[in-house]
Amino acid sequence: MNMIQEKSVDFKGLEQEIYKKCCEFGREMLKNMLESYDCELSSSRDKAVYRHKGGRKTVIKTIMGEVEYSRTVYETSSDDGVKCFVYLLDEAMGIAGRGFFSGLLSEIIVKASCESPYREAARSVSELTGQTISHTAAWNVVQNLGERVDEREQVLSTLAAKNQGRGEIETKVLFEEMDGIWINLQGKDRKKTVSGGREMKLAIAYDGWVKTGKNRFQLTNKVACASFESIGNFRKRKEGVIAAAYAIDEVDVRILNGDGANWIKKSDFDTIYQLDPFHRNRAILHSAPDENSRDEMLKLLHSRQIDELLTYIDALANSVDDEEREVKLRELHTYFSNNSEGLVAYNQRGFELPKPPDGKEYRRLGTMESNVFTIIGNRMKGRRACWSIAGGNNLARLLCLKHTRKLYETVSSFSSQMPEKYAEEVITLSSTKMLMQVGKGWNGFQSAMIPNSQKWLKDLVSVKSFSELALN
Repeated sequence: MNMIQEKSVDFKGLEQEIYKKCCEFGREMLKNMLESYDCELSSSRDKAVYRHKGGRKTVIKTIMGEVEYSRTVYETSSDDGVKCFVYLLDEAMGIAGRGFFSGLLSEIIVKASCESPYREAARSVSELTGQTISHTAAWNVVQNLGERVDEREQVLSTLAAKNQGRGEIETKVLFEEMDGIWINLQGKDRKKTVSGGREMKLAIAYDGWVKTGKNRFQLTNKVACASFESIGNFRKRKEGVIAAAYAIDEVDVRILNGDGANWIKKSDFDTIYQLDPFHRNRAILHSAPDENSRDEMLKLLHSRQIDELLTYIDALANSVDDEEREVKLRELHTYFSNNSEGLVAYNQRGFELPKPPDGKEYRRLGTMESNVFTIIGNRMKGRRACWSIAGGNNLARLLCLKHTRKLYETVSSFSSQMPEKYAEEVITLSSTKMLMQVGKGWNGFQSAMIPNSQKWLKDLVSVKSFSELALN
């Protein structure tokens, strides 16, 4: 035991040093692969179109750190005959400009930025990867990806308007919920408003519920979108996002839940509208002058006697002596009168819906308050947070993708591409050879092909295990 203590090492420091060296080795591998791919493109190019003009260095930021490599620049002519210079490697991989962030690093940065402020996100990414970034770099990544998501959603909106949506999910019933959340603005955007903020609109759609535990249910095939934009543009965006996921022509019934705001009730489709139960019940609780009147209102509401409920509220407003209470009751009467068609929940109106698919259920609506907080409020409210309109829109788009589990596939679709053979070259042992080598006491590190430039790694594989050190 004393021998082990005498030979003890700082494991944290050792772990960090090994990780650092592994990242160094990974950067060297990636550099060689990129330059090899560039050589392949050079040899296969149309030499009559692309004239070789030498190599230029650039940098790509990865989870292993910054990888500096050289790629060839070519002289060519544009369609109008103007001389220009291009990098075939950059075009093939979808890389634009110096300091490009890899898809995997971008995904890690976006996930961190969706969960915490940019400064904290930059610190956590810098600590957990081989790449050191600033909070400005994290912000730039979010803005870049948010703008690309916006471009995609604009295209989806145009397709939906032409009834050319590409959604494949078939459902007879589609549930929609919308609400707004007040967000504080900053800078020039704040000065343009009287109140210093603006309402961000949020919409979700789903096709049912699935039971995940005792008294626990989860929305299925949920999609979401959020934006500061105008009512008309937001509705177009919402329809584009829905049509990208759902086969709209197959939908027979659309059910909409909202808090009664005019921008929510407006729809380009025939929908069954209901007033959100949370807002409806809260309005009664805040306006009722006493417990008895509150219970009577709820009783009339739950028994679906809407005309009697409105008459009761009006009579109550005429009978109270307190002016403040009268004002609240008048506001409640107006609120319920404007939303009388939606006071009764959709599933209490007596009409039959198509039978839900196996494993799914149709339940009462009212998940919007939770979604507003979970998707937008938890990240963008509090901590005295203020946003520009553009910056808030970009982050909100990524938050919607994250909470509908579409962030990874979206970021991946924007990532750079390389031929599959380069991935295959990284793993050269077949499963049969692996078993044969393991059976003979194979050491993967010592058997691996290590470049002569990586002397530290050659030295590392010769280090004995901790158990061997303890026995010596």
